[in-house]
Amino acid sequence: MNRLFVAYKPTGVSSNFFLTKLKRKYKTKKAGFSGTLDPFAKGVLIIGIGSYTKLFRFLNKTPKVYRATLWLGARSDSLDTELIEDVEILKEFSESDILRVLKSLEGELEYEPPIFSAKRIDGQRAYDLARAGKEFTLNKINSTIYSTKLISYCHPFVTFEASVSEGTYIRSLGLIIAKRLGVEHGSLSALERLSEGQFRYNNEESLDIKKSLNIRENFYRGDADNLKYGRVLALKDLEIKDDGVYWLDSGSFISVINIADAEVNYELGRIEC
Repeated sequence: MNRLFVAYKPTGVSSNFFLTKLKRKYKTKKAGFSGTLDPFAKGVLIIGIGSYTKLFRFLNKTPKVYRATLWLGARSDSLDTELIEDVEILKEFSESDILRVLKSLEGELEYEPPIFSAKRIDGQRAYDLARAGKEFTLNKINSTIYSTKLISYCHPFVTFEASVSEGTYIRSLGLIIAKRLGVEHGSLSALERLSEGQFRYNNEESLDIKKSLNIRENFYRGDADNLKYGRVLALKDLEIKDDGVYWLDSGSFISVINIADAEVNYELGRIEC
């Protein structure tokens, strides 16, 4: 069975544990997810069953939209409520100051990822090294912050939404907001992923894979059996001949091809629909 849908991961469980429950629910051994959510976070998780797991990299998953609540003055190495060490009592800010700082995030942003992240250091996850108390440094990363929105400010809690590029660490954004307000520490007390590109939670309804791809459709005018049996395709038989990655519709299945230097190669040979 091939199936693509959006699930909603609750807080307090890992993405892998949640996937295990979904495998039992749908009685399948082959399933995967795109875009890990920390146990602390909740929200949208794209699930693929069967061969649809191979299509994650071709889905329209950007921008991602998150809603987060920042606890100003809360010190935590994990930048969330898991490892709160102390809380500084702060004066209240004006809403205009909060709005100004949120807007200052928009655009290209270079920053340090949190040490409690899935980044790899010499083959080990950063969060494993951090929990073991080992010292290490992470290279700065770049993200695009498309837009920000203030939802509420009830001192010392700032709830905001951010539309961002893939790979953005919202916990780091929370700390940046705190520092730009002149506060040394800030940690998230809540984090929810509302959407990934066009994907939003809809009671785990099955999605049409042909409407979910982020690559152009091409059209093959040659012998249909060539696609059916994964034979070499000639460039002259394709409607679009420019270099790029495309998908081909064969009715009951799709194929993903890559055109480069006048040669056609399969990225994915045959995915049943």
